[in-house]
Amino acid sequence: MLKHILKLFSLILLIHPVFADNDLPFSRQAVLVESTSPTVVMIRATGIGTDPKHKRRPKSDILDKNANTDAKRTAVWFVLSGGTDPMLQTDEEKASFEKIKTEFYKLDNIKKFITWEAQYYDKRIKTDQGKKLKIEKTYKINKEILREYLVDKKILQKGSVVALSVGMPSVMVIPEKINGMAPIEILKTNVNYKKGAEVIESYLTARKFEVIVPEQQQILQELSSTQFALQGSEDDYSYLLALSIGSDVYITYNVNITTRKIGSSTVKKAVVGCRAFETTTSRLLGTETGYSEERTSADGVLIEEAMNDGIDKVLSRILAYWKKDLEQGIQYKLLLTVSDFFDIDEAEENIFSFGDLVKEFTINYKENVVSDYTYDLQIWVDSEKYRSSTDIYRFCKKNYKGYGKIKRVSISRKLILLDIVEE
Repeated sequence: MLKHILKLFSLILLIHPVFADNDLPFSRQAVLVESTSPTVVMIRATGIGTDPKHKRRPKSDILDKNANTDAKRTAVWFVLSGGTDPMLQTDEEKASFEKIKTEFYKLDNIKKFITWEAQYYDKRIKTDQGKKLKIEKTYKINKEILREYLVDKKILQKGSVVALSVGMPSVMVIPEKINGMAPIEILKTNVNYKKGAEVIESYLTARKFEVIVPEQQQILQELSSTQFALQGSEDDYSYLLALSIGSDVYITYNVNITTRKIGSSTVKKAVVGCRAFETTTSRLLGTETGYSEERTSADGVLIEEAMNDGIDKVLSRILAYWKKDLEQGIQYKLLLTVSDFFDIDEAEENIFSFGDLVKEFTINYKENVVSDYTYDLQIWVDSEKYRSSTDIYRFCKKNYKGYGKIKRVSISRKLILLDIVEE
């Protein structure tokens, strides 16, 4: 008898899967429409409504109510766990959320995160001979309120989603090169690029990133020494500028505005491209393209709309990179050159000796270039032991055992340039 009851119960669950988890999102189908601000995203979500109590002739108002509830849950689910850039990113965060998911998805709770709801359906279709209702509806979700809730529940870390000991990554926003012009010059002379930088920097500050503004003429003086040190690298002003200042990540962007006539009116459309790079390696972390609506409007308004469309996903990928990288410690680019005062054999011994020293103070390291007189590498160090690049330099200077002595060429936040010279 018990065996038959269990079979019947399993069949009921199969026919009505929503019965097992009444308070969880069922459809889990949604798309990002746009990022309307640094904290709010617009989501179009699908909701599926059923009425288990009235299998043969479900009431239309019950179907609508249940479909709307499911769409709300799905919209919040998409920000939290769906798409390419979910808020829950690590296995630890996902496991912690599993413990509270039933409480979280209760309707009274998820309403806290919905700041706007469309008054109409984008789509409404009855299926399964009228027993189910499938709708599509648009919502605005406040990601900041959602993040604060998860912080309170100890799903995410307080203050940010990365380790408190080192804070959020520092980011520099730099326009892509135009006709060989330096980034600073572009920001000074091109109004549209200046507006693009302001929009991205607004997003960064709203998300509590540390923003480094490159519009200081004296910074350009550092480029010559950096270019000299990075012999053989291509002439990439954005990379060199970010290295010389010491940002963890730099974002480059471009702006393009097209114009055409519709009748007697002139309409414009803005297209922007955003790319984020790891500063120490120039490795691409994420790239997105944003579009504005085509309409009669000022260039600045169109640029802001297009940038809002593109930058949000890029920032999510920066955070994902930062959390993963912090597992290895704090990363620096270290470039050692050996004076030509030493012959090739002595220079080689110096590099070997310095390589042994690197193993003593790093958690991990990666060699990029090893030549007769140059040693180029990425290093990861314990942030508690080495809180600044100067601490690393002092350790190297004190403990180096090879020929000659360690001399500082230049030290910035993420770039350490050292030289081995004669005693």
